[in-house]
Amino acid sequence: MNTETFYEKIGGDYADTMGRLMTEERVLRFVRKFPADGSFNALKDALARGVQEEAFRAAHTLKGVAQNLGFTALYEKASAVTEVLRGGNLDVAALMPDLESIYNLTVESISALD
Repeated sequence: MNTETFYEKIGGDYADTMGRLMTEERVLRFVRKFPADGSFNALKDALARGVQEEAFRAAHTLKGVAQNLGFTALYEKASAVTEVLRGGNLDVAALMPDLESIYNLTVESISALD
């Protein structure tokens, strides 16, 4: 799969990302590093342990990484979780399936990149 198709598949913004990173090589270098980012797993772990501050930090990190890489759909889902957690509320269970789904789609699609 080429880079533009990848961004279409995950609901991302390829043009914006290219505008920031300037070359497809640079985009791919950072995109391919994304699966090693531990913020999604840290979020799930913190939620399971009931630690709101850690969950907020992890969600906020995931949101920022997704935004910087132009992963728009992932950014939007992570942003929704971040805002609930920002208020001190741990009740994000209804939001997590959508976040996990787009996260998994993103990671799986990265492995299919040319």
